[in-house]
Amino acid sequence: MTTAGAGQAEADRGAKGGIRTALAGLTTRGRSFLAAGVAAAICSYVLGQSDLLRVGLLLAVLPLVCAGVLYRTRYRVAGSRRLSPARVPAGSEARVHLRMDNVSRLPTGLLMLQDRVPYVLGPRPRFVLDRVEAGGRREVSYRVRSDLRGRYPLGPLQLRLTDPFGMCELTRSFSTYDTLTVIPRVEPLAPVRLSGEAKGYGDGRQRSLALAGEDDVIPRGYRHGDDLRRVHWRSTARYGELMVRREEQPQRARCTVLLDTRGIAYEGAGPDSAFEWAVSGAASVLVHMLERGYSVRLLTDTGNAVPGEGGDGFAGASQESADAAGLMMDTLAVIDHSDGAGLSRAYDVLRGGNEGLLVAFLGDLDEDQAAVLGRMRQRSPGAVAFVLDSETWVREPSDVPGPLDGSGERLRMLREAGWTALRVPRGAAMDELWRQADRERRGVPAASGGEGP
Repeated sequence: MTTAGAGQAEADRGAKGGIRTALAGLTTRGRSFLAAGVAAAICSYVLGQSDLLRVGLLLAVLPLVCAGVLYRTRYRVAGSRRLSPARVPAGSEARVHLRMDNVSRLPTGLLMLQDRVPYVLGPRPRFVLDRVEAGGRREVSYRVRSDLRGRYPLGPLQLRLTDPFGMCELTRSFSTYDTLTVIPRVEPLAPVRLSGEAKGYGDGRQRSLALAGEDDVIPRGYRHGDDLRRVHWRSTARYGELMVRREEQPQRARCTVLLDTRGIAYEGAGPDSAFEWAVSGAASVLVHMLERGYSVRLLTDTGNAVPGEGGDGFAGASQESADAAGLMMDTLAVIDHSDGAGLSRAYDVLRGGNEGLLVAFLGDLDEDQAAVLGRMRQRSPGAVAFVLDSETWVREPSDVPGPLDGSGERLRMLREAGWTALRVPRGAAMDELWRQADRERRGVPAASGGEGP
């Protein structure tokens, strides 16, 4: 948000410009009056008409006087901007609230307010503010919308001052700006059970032993209803009160979402391209798994993991799901194609044996990358792959002769390696593919019209 101090300082600096700034602000009307006055003065000299000279001087002096008065004006105003919300899905609208405060003891004249926005967000908003009394304020708002994800600067805010006759306009700018983050579209997903979840899981929690021997026991005080078989007699003797073992403690299940960003793996561009579908699908899975209580991380083919920088890269149990989701959504908002040719860096990150569920969004694959994915599967108890075949995204449906041998062979290799692999055609719904992955995992035949191999 623009601070009052920053806005006020910038406005004052604009008022200290030279006389050239004031003359450069003459409008078409002001320049016309000035030209007409000079022409009338020349004609009066040639024709010897003194009355015409008076008219010429009046016409020439009026815009100069307006420019001088406007130049000497000392408006002290503070501007602020508020985004609601500051993070919005692609295709949705956000509202920008502008507030102007007159912090001087004098009322202002007519003010024209203009905010700079990127072209992709829509036309540049302009507002006309009537006289603002001393200590008064004015609030206006406008809407912005983008079908393309990204981070877009809003501002700086500009004030255009004009005189009552419209002879001169001066622009004074504030110094700060805000950023609107347009994140990928997120589609709600059904709560299905995929491979890699713990038995009796239910809500993103599994049970694990907290002790490896007598010396590793972390006892606690006895509570009414505790099983007497869990009494730890050594600790009871030490503390002088009945103590029981903590044999189990909750542990968050894990999920890794792998996003293939290789530029050579996708064709086409724009909001309806295969790559944008993959980014949106990854965002949907990330939000869904966080809502179910998973400890989630986003992994790309370059080996970068979000949100964690060190260790295993997962969002820790103490980290709020909203914070983790926001960090990953901000990453997906600006993610772009990589220059990599393979998935080996992502494979190197998956070097542990407790990676949890692996959900991958993949572009075109060759035989070598399919083999790398097969080795990834060995390091995860469950894996689901959504493969986007570029041929089905850049061609019209009638131009695609049928299942392509190359992509079909890659899907077969993934399935033989243990993946639940699905081909993603153009216009597919993420929720339906998510349900289909669950059906294939459980061995339930796909409904008619479902996706082929």
